[in-house]
Amino acid sequence: MLEIYTVSFFGHRVIENYREVEQEVSRIIRSLIREHKYVDFLVGRDGDFDQIVTAEIRRAKREVYDANSSLIWVMPYQKAEYKQNRESFDAYYDEVEICSESDGAYPKAAIQIRNRNMVDRSDLVVCYITKKTGGAYATWQYASKKGKVIINLADSISSSTHQFDDKVL
Repeated sequence: MLEIYTVSFFGHRVIENYREVEQEVSRIIRSLIREHKYVDFLVGRDGDFDQIVTAEIRRAKREVYDANSSLIWVMPYQKAEYKQNRESFDAYYDEVEICSESDGAYPKAAIQIRNRNMVDRSDLVVCYITKKTGGAYATWQYASKKGKVIINLADSISSSTHQFDDKVL
């Protein structure tokens, strides 16, 4: 049986130091592809961080190795943009899923339900959390309570934009 290492990604909608985050994401993804027999990358599509992650996974699959990983877009519910552009999205991602636990829930709640489902499935959670508010932070808290291995990229990127008052992260 194939041993699959599952990684989920969460971060803020708006990223100010885009290039630094992109470089760190690239380094981690390339390392994961090289170190594991097979990697499932679980991603959303709800902001800057998700776009960075998705682009870097696709780039690494082309440049490092394509046969040992899958890029999986996990939707909290079926989105109109997917219905209207299904062929394009199915060609862009290796798999597209609709989270059964969150499908049908109120949209804001559905995203958090989907995020928790992704965390539950993951061996590793990679995030970019710079503030103690919002959905990404709530997901980080959930992953911490679940005892998941977490890498917060904000910890390795030197920038005054992600200093915490009481160093919770």
